Amino acid sequence: MGLALACYGATKTFPKDEMYGLTSQIRRAASSIPANIAEGQGRRLTKEFQQFLGHARGSLLELDTHLELASQLGYLNTDAHSAVQEKLNEVGRILNGLLRSLN
Repeated sequence: MGLALACYGATKTFPKDEMYGLTSQIRRAASSIPANIAEGQGRRLTKEFQQFLGHARGSLLELDTHLELASQLGYLNTDAHSAVQEKLNEVGRILNGLLRSLN
């Protein structure tokens, strides 16, 4: 959830003409990560949980790409990008560890 909140905060300063473009894509991918984790955790079978964790990991990688693009376009300054990237990397480590523990 912390990563999603950080992404919502970071995109507040994006140009208004990106509201339905990059801003929306970043927010959608960021909110999809904890939603998939929660939905998967509520499933009864480990395989289903793993599948939803895989979806969350896919959204994480999608988010990473969108953030890099936003940085290269100059929408995110170096400090803001680094702060969000740090949270993204932490979530990635947690997801990967959880997936390994379920295998």
